[in-house]
Amino acid sequence: MRNVEKYSRGYFMPPVKSMKWAEKEYIEEAPLWCSVDLRDGNQALIVPMSLEEKLEYFQLLLEVGFKEIEVGFPAASETEYAFLRTLIEQELIPDDVTIQVLTQSREHIIEKTFEALQGVNKAVVHLYNSTSVAQREQVFRKNEEEIIDIAVTGAKLVKKYAEETKGNFQFQYSPESFTGTEMEFALEICNRVLDVWQPTADNKVIINLPATVSMSMPHVYASQIEYMSEQLSYRDNVILSLHPHNDRGTGVADAELGMLAGAQRVEGTLFGNGERTGNVDIVTLALNMFSHGVNPKLNFENIYKILAKYEKLTRMKVHERHPYGGELVFTAFSGSHQDAIAKGMKWREEKEDQYWSVPYLLIDPKDIGRQYEGDIIRINSQSGKGGIGYILMQNYGLDLPAEMRESFGYSVKNVSDRKHKELMPNEIYDIFLKEYVNIKTPIEFINYKFTQNDDYETNVSIKINDEVHEFNAVGNGRLDAISNGLGSILGIDFKDLVYKEHALEIGSKANAVSYVGITALDGTVYWGCGIDVDIMTSSIKALFSAVNNMVTSVNPSIENGFTFSK
Repeated sequence: MRNVEKYSRGYFMPPVKSMKWAEKEYIEEAPLWCSVDLRDGNQALIVPMSLEEKLEYFQLLLEVGFKEIEVGFPAASETEYAFLRTLIEQELIPDDVTIQVLTQSREHIIEKTFEALQGVNKAVVHLYNSTSVAQREQVFRKNEEEIIDIAVTGAKLVKKYAEETKGNFQFQYSPESFTGTEMEFALEICNRVLDVWQPTADNKVIINLPATVSMSMPHVYASQIEYMSEQLSYRDNVILSLHPHNDRGTGVADAELGMLAGAQRVEGTLFGNGERTGNVDIVTLALNMFSHGVNPKLNFENIYKILAKYEKLTRMKVHERHPYGGELVFTAFSGSHQDAIAKGMKWREEKEDQYWSVPYLLIDPKDIGRQYEGDIIRINSQSGKGGIGYILMQNYGLDLPAEMRESFGYSVKNVSDRKHKELMPNEIYDIFLKEYVNIKTPIEFINYKFTQNDDYETNVSIKINDEVHEFNAVGNGRLDAISNGLGSILGIDFKDLVYKEHALEIGSKANAVSYVGITALDGTVYWGCGIDVDIMTSSIKALFSAVNNMVTSVNPSIENGFTFSK
């Protein structure tokens, strides 16, 4: 690509090597979660939420289980101010939930913020100012000491107004654009703010280190976090927080490695809404922990409900491939994937294994409210026999023999390919009924009568070209007797009859289903299925269905060519 020379790496590695995070295998416990949907998320919407919509979204966040929620920047607009006042005056904030508000390091904004907080039970006051080289040089045109003075002055003002305002307040400081700041300077400015606030074990301070713009690979961010965690003053009384954005598509990785590096808290949004490419997605982070057997302490057991309300209130669409929440993320179209999933599900039923290990499925979709039917296996021209068989079994109780699944699979894929579309379960079932079940052309089975002597004697009534005929035959079993009769009377030659039956448990009627495969003299196998309340009748119907499929395949006009002899 052209112009590559204009780009340089604008981030800063720590002055000392910090790689202890790389020795850890996984995140052992959930962090403190803070939703910033109502601030970072809302400000990034094409149409920001109204007061009523923000109130509804706040209730959604409570249902998910957030205990810290950033509700806005009350000094920024009347809607933001009114929203905070409504929460406080209508007593909509549960006792175990702490709201968070954002303020710049400017006195009139800080004053307005505390005015909006009058009467609140407890709140986090989040102070920030930009610290990166680019912001210092290009936006503020101030040197390092002048930038520190902005932060320290703001910290003193926040402390002053907190002392004058009734309520319980916790302080938070963010060196905005942390990832573009020299690590020694980021450490100095944070420690200077901490010196003002003097955190204690009973009144801890939050130091939030945002990837306001993601500028590096995730391991660099982790090293930056580890350096700050090890060097911060008052560390035992500091809650180290992350606020990753997703500019490089690594927001989740940044947060996960940042937690390994010592962070105890994460700010993010549902499904990653936020400026530009968005904030880190808390749904993905939480369910990634869940997949490792770690309780995320957030409730995503009904992901559909959460997703529907999120899309309604934000007017944003969650992509079909979005982790966990997307429509297609548990779906397999590939034949080999479908077969592995179907076999894995069956193995799990047989073994009753304690741990989830189904191929291609990171977690059990049912744990977050997804359904096996219609979610896991969907059928198109790329699908295979395993997936198609799974659809029939799960939706209609039909357990096809393995060989029949392969034959039927080609039929389904051909229809999907010809129509150039995905096939729904009811369409697959209709194809199966049409091609295999109780086939009556050209030979329609009407009735039978058996007499068991040394051999099974049978009398069978059939219809050909609207004429009813009867024939007698014998065999070493009922189905064998009828099979022999079809060969000797109608001259239909086949061999190697394959038979399977089971009860049809899905549906209101108690039916039996039988499957029969027969091999023509040229080696081609033809299949039929019979469904009836009587198991013997279902097996005979399956045999006739297979025979009809064979004779019409060999000669589509065979119904005009039979010679019937008694």
